[in-house]
Amino acid sequence: MPPPSAILAPPNSRFRPPASVPASAPRAKRTVAPAAAVLVDINSADAATLKTLPGVGDAEAARIIKGRPSLTKAHLVTHKVLSMEAYQALRTAVVARQAPGTVAALKAKAPAPAASAKKGQP
Repeated sequence: MPPPSAILAPPNSRFRPPASVPASAPRAKRTVAPAAAVLVDINSADAATLKTLPGVGDAEAARIIKGRPSLTKAHLVTHKVLSMEAYQALRTAVVARQAPGTVAALKAKAPAPAASAKKGQP
């Protein structure tokens, strides 16, 4: 059987395997990333669970609970529930899952956009 380099590369090719790696070298094993830590749902977690997050104390946990529901975890900053510094510390540990009907209810509470009059029409 021909060497693997002859099988992979056409005869007129400039491809040459590196001299430091023999053709029969074993392949590196794939490593599996460790299981991700359990994300805390900011819409359903109790105060004790929220206080386990970095930078969250009693006051911050109370504000997160009072500001529910959050459509995204970024709403913690845009709705001024947490400071940007506190959000940066916990953003990889939280998620904002939605209960059925939450998005529709929040959209129903939002004010309707103002209708704009078209030019040339009364």
